[in-house]
Amino acid sequence: VQLQASGGELVQAGGSLSLSCAASGRAFNTYGMGWFRRAPGKEREIVAAISRNGGYTSYLDSVKGRFTISRDNAKKTVLLQMNILKPEDTAVYYCAARSRSILTAAYLDDDYHYWGQGTQVTVSS
Repeated sequence: VQLQASGGELVQAGGSLSLSCAASGRAFNTYGMGWFRRAPGKEREIVAAISRNGGYTSYLDSVKGRFTISRDNAKKTVLLQMNILKPEDTAVYYCAARSRSILTAAYLDDDYHYWGQGTQVTVSS
């Protein structure tokens, strides 16, 4: 699977942004999906994960209640809706796919196998 992330831009604190990840290739619905981010000087961290069927999601504690991950298997897309953005959300955001995923698991770890290029999100204070 190949992944293409988009939607990153400069936004003011308190604002909203929606990131999109478009997948190509076969069997998109066999992959668990996740959004990661890497802030300057920090390690990569997973922000949100969604199960193959879209029915289960998991979030990093610091984004719970502000971010929402969703997927459309027919369109082969994964979205990350980010609300009430904070300066500490500034990072390069990546989408990733995980093979060998069970249908109802949202994997909030870093064991992902396919990566898209990043998209820059900058939140100004």
